[in-house]
Amino acid sequence: MLKLKHKNLDVWQLAVKFISKLYKITAKYPKEELFGLTSQTRRAAISISANIAEGASRKSLVERKRFFEISRSSLVEVDTHLEIAKELKYLDKKEISELDKDLNELFAKMSNFIEKAK
Repeated sequence: MLKLKHKNLDVWQLAVKFISKLYKITAKYPKEELFGLTSQTRRAAISISANIAEGASRKSLVERKRFFEISRSSLVEVDTHLEIAKELKYLDKKEISELDKDLNELFAKMSNFIEKAK
């Protein structure tokens, strides 16, 4: 694998760890959700770290920030998917609490990261 700067970013590392946790949780969703909520949630979660990486490789600040903002928007998309999963009772209280903590931490760090981007 490439040794690129974005892999040293706390926000990217946190996003990758979040994906791992999310995959374990969505694996418990009903099988009929495999091509629906499970797939959509996982793709949006992957988009978080992927857009951080892509943005970090861009030369202009405007482009970098654009990709970082897309990344944060993907996090908001994941949050919506998890709200739906909660409503459908696919998540237990412990999972909801863990995910809520992770989402809020990642959102705050991403917002700070975007604000300070150079």
